[in-house]
Amino acid sequence: MEGRDALRAAADVAGTGAKLKLAIPAAAVFLIFLMITGLLGGGNAKAYGDSCGDRGQPGADLPGSSGPGTGQNADGSLRKKQIENAKAIDKVAEHGGMSGQATLVGLMTALQESQLLNIDYGDRDSLGLFQQRPSQGWGTREQILNPEYASKMFFFGADSGSPRGLADIRGWESMPLWKAAATVQRPAKEYEKLYAGQEGAAREIAAQAGLNLLRQAQTGPVQPGGGGTGAPGPSGEPAGPEECYPDDGGTPGKPGEPFHDGAANWPANVKNPRSTADAITWAKTQAPNTGQQWYRLCLAFVARTYGWSYSGVNYAIDHYKEMPPSMKHDKDRNPPPGALMYWDTGQRAGHVAVYLGNGEIASNDIRRPGYIDVVPATDIEKKWGATYLGWAPPYFPKGG
Repeated sequence: MEGRDALRAAADVAGTGAKLKLAIPAAAVFLIFLMITGLLGGGNAKAYGDSCGDRGQPGADLPGSSGPGTGQNADGSLRKKQIENAKAIDKVAEHGGMSGQATLVGLMTALQESQLLNIDYGDRDSLGLFQQRPSQGWGTREQILNPEYASKMFFFGADSGSPRGLADIRGWESMPLWKAAATVQRPAKEYEKLYAGQEGAAREIAAQAGLNLLRQAQTGPVQPGGGGTGAPGPSGEPAGPEECYPDDGGTPGKPGEPFHDGAANWPANVKNPRSTADAITWAKTQAPNTGQQWYRLCLAFVARTYGWSYSGVNYAIDHYKEMPPSMKHDKDRNPPPGALMYWDTGQRAGHVAVYLGNGEIASNDIRRPGYIDVVPATDIEKKWGATYLGWAPPYFPKGG
């Protein structure tokens, strides 16, 4: 996400926080936005609303996409920047004698911390690809915003030994990939495994950039397993489908099968700042009126649609998983207008969108990365290859 889009999104955050927004400085509002969207790095990593990769990654420039109107196409500028930065990270790792496994850890880390973009903002004084902090000894602002310097610090740390880089961590090669990343970044314990959700996207970008994740280290022992052999697919201790997606035992609806309007009254405990009718109206107005601020933020968008400043849940799929059983309508293709619809994208986070009625949803990233568009609900299956899980009322018990 570009800095100007982040600022624009921050200015758009109203919901239940509208009164607060009037009472505190704009800088504090922006900080709240960063906390909501997960742009917290260097010791306080936070997940995006959907940080999955591979099949159906929201906002990803997936291979095979072509022509206008595809969620993975737009102008490809975000993916081009990611590939450029991936090459810079790999170059530092290779020149330093480190393995392709080290490159993979670096890419996963940068994807989690900054979407693999060299951003000039973050939590407190966090900056750059890895959200390193000048106040914590990672370098000056100017140094950290240099991808080569930032990568050297991630892999090799400071000359004084503090902060440590990946090469300073004994036995990192045999650690799960997410653990190696977390040992360098030192997030709060509850956020450590969020790096695992970036492995699929990291491998995909590495392939597009022509990087060799099978490369052996030039010095030291041959790299053992730990999930970094370069073999396709998740490894180490990534979150598997059993962790991410509810096992309801149902049979997925046929991809592309139409969705029809159902009728249902929300349970009494479903209370939101916006009514269902107002939420649908608001969601429809976002397509022509917002910028590129919703990249990979599907859960944040649906929460905002109903007037909340944040959902209170890290991943879209977890929002569905944590719904009371009585509210989950697994595989049902007759959602009422205003319902939240959920898809299994094949990786950690899944996808959620607001059903507008007449078979349409308001969704981020499906036609233009970062933007909201009104599209047929079947597009998530057809264009992303995702599996429809079901719908639920707009219930945000942890929202605020």
